[in-house]
Amino acid sequence: MSRAPKRETVEAVEESDAFSGAPHPRFATGLVGHAAAEAVMLEGYRSGRLAHAWLIGGKEGVGKATLAWRFAKFVLANPDPGARAVREARDLSVPAGHPVLRPLEALAHPDFALFRRAWNGKAFFTEIRIDEVRAGMQVFQMSAALGGWRVAIVDSADDLNRNSANALLKIIEEPPPKSLILILAHRLGAVLPTIRSRCRRLMLDPLSPREIETVIAGLGEPWSDAGAARIAEAAVRGNGSVREALSRLAPAGQKIGAMIEAALQRLPKGDIRANVRLAEAVATRAAEADYQRVILAIYDWIAAEGKKPSSSARLEVIADLWDVVRATVREAEALNVDKRALLMALFEEISARAPALLGG
Repeated sequence: MSRAPKRETVEAVEESDAFSGAPHPRFATGLVGHAAAEAVMLEGYRSGRLAHAWLIGGKEGVGKATLAWRFAKFVLANPDPGARAVREARDLSVPAGHPVLRPLEALAHPDFALFRRAWNGKAFFTEIRIDEVRAGMQVFQMSAALGGWRVAIVDSADDLNRNSANALLKIIEEPPPKSLILILAHRLGAVLPTIRSRCRRLMLDPLSPREIETVIAGLGEPWSDAGAARIAEAAVRGNGSVREALSRLAPAGQKIGAMIEAALQRLPKGDIRANVRLAEAVATRAAEADYQRVILAIYDWIAAEGKKPSSSARLEVIADLWDVVRATVREAEALNVDKRALLMALFEEISARAPALLGG
């Protein structure tokens, strides 16, 4: 997941599928960790029996997008699975300067589509709309412009609404020859079951602190200049995620991290004062990244509760809580509900289930 520090050919703009201030995964020049997953993809391509749809799962920030872009570049650069370059390849790397790289980095390759949340003129849409999916699907409705593969990346399935997910499902169910669809999912349970059943699944493990440090060192300024001690601490406290580590290195990141931990430690009963302080700290427009960090932390807390030894009744409570939180977040973002009010409502939903959760 190391990144090229300079990108003169592409304007530096905010993108919904990249961490603010960090290079987009399509500029990655290497992959940190996940060698086994990369080998599975390479062998699948060599075999000539490549699954046309892959569901790449794992915690946000572990390198799913980096791996997907790496695979997309390799397939588009090597359209013949039986070619010598493919047979002798040790990994999915593509030589610097290969003609496939520039159009992909500029998002201008005629045989590639990227499905992600679009910009509405003021902010990013909260979901991947059906319009984005239909536009991207045009790649698969025409012959490959360069005579090779047609490739799409969905980043991420968590952002699909039901209409856009069903539109994506159509192309997964009836793909044209030499089609490859790489779908990223931070939470597999949120993916439409009919999509899950038609994809080859590949789960990525969290990164080690040392691997996170390596990634950050390759990001360039300002991240690599944070200082060895701060980077090491952020890597340890990043819970296997580069995104989480970068959040801690960003301005006020450590303070927000401490507030999140203080609020989560008191769940499911909660502490109203700690919850209010946290909600007020991340409710401003300038704190969007911190707000998203809190939402992800709540999801992670619920997921961790689900992994504890539990009765069937308790698991039902946890599953219901997950569904309610997910629906509440999506509805609030669609209606532009006040972030402070949303977070307080989520903490209240968890607190209301405290007797059942603590009762086992």
